[in-house]
Amino acid sequence: MNQINIGIEQADREAIAAGLNQLLADTYSLYLKTHSFHWNVTGPMFNTLHLMFEQQYTELSLAVDVIAERIRALGARALGSYSAYAKLTEITEDNGVTSARQMIQELLTGQEIIIRNARALYPLVQKADDEATADLLTQRIQLHEKTAWMLRSLLEE
Repeated sequence: MNQINIGIEQADREAIAAGLNQLLADTYSLYLKTHSFHWNVTGPMFNTLHLMFEQQYTELSLAVDVIAERIRALGARALGSYSAYAKLTEITEDNGVTSARQMIQELLTGQEIIIRNARALYPLVQKADDEATADLLTQRIQLHEKTAWMLRSLLEE
């Protein structure tokens, strides 16, 4: 990381990259879970949820690339293994959930974990004047908050 001169100190780049690797682990973990739920959802809301989960996992799959590329632009290595992601993320794996309602609840929880972790990175990013990462975080939070709202709406009685 010491050969990069982009106006962000090396220690700040390393800390921001670590936070972004957390976001990458969370995003990829939620991608896997959402994709599994897409395959395995059943019940009266099958078509609606099958299509919604597909839209969500497709967006998440694109997001992991954007996040990883930002990590690389900061000069760090983007994590890329299940075991590395599992060590970092609070998002639980799909452990055979069969209830559509439970799937929705678990995806909502995952969305909220990502929102909180992304938001927690802001103070460091602002201190380092890293506008590019701030923009990425703003876009991710906005999207995850909208998705969380939609999932939450499905749980209303």
